[in-house]
Amino acid sequence: MAEELGKVDRPPVEQFREGRKLFFVPLLFCGKEAPETFRKIYASYWEQVEVQVANLEAKLGKISHVFHEMIPSGGEEGSTAIKEMNQESSRLVQARLAKGARLEAMEESDLLTEFLDWNRCLLAGLQNPKVFNTVYEAFLATGKKRNEHIAGKINETLQADEIGLLLMREGHKVQFPPDIQVFYVAPPALDEARRWLDSAQEKDR
Repeated sequence: MAEELGKVDRPPVEQFREGRKLFFVPLLFCGKEAPETFRKIYASYWEQVEVQVANLEAKLGKISHVFHEMIPSGGEEGSTAIKEMNQESSRLVQARLAKGARLEAMEESDLLTEFLDWNRCLLAGLQNPKVFNTVYEAFLATGKKRNEHIAGKINETLQADEIGLLLMREGHKVQFPPDIQVFYVAPPALDEARRWLDSAQEKDR
């Protein structure tokens, strides 16, 4: 039988058993006033994420550490903060903690609040170009420090052959250590959510 031209066989996940690994889950939010259409997509997304993460665990091993964006505390305090922020990501996290994983304090509190404050300034709609440039440069500089801190925290936490779970919004610019294998969790509902959000933004323009 002739081999299909242009077909690239994907290596089995099991071959990546050795080495440090990170399962990256794009963090998706849903406001209380969101339309029912998006709510259904949102619910499907997190259901599919759970299935894909569980499948990766079955093939590669148990998650040892959990990292969640916007959370500067670990343990019970961090778990409570995640639950207040996002019920669905909280369910995913709690299921891993119940199996022995540890919630890590990924963010540095001062850097996080500074980053968020600069972002709020930009969203305020600044009129003066000089003020805008000053705020924007500060926002970029703080964002760079924050990303470096996150990368450093993951690097110092993950030991040889350990697996981490990272929940963070897409578009981040964190540079992960080169020896960490990153597995991107992208279920079908993620594309549906992107299309819905893009369409909603077009209508608002």
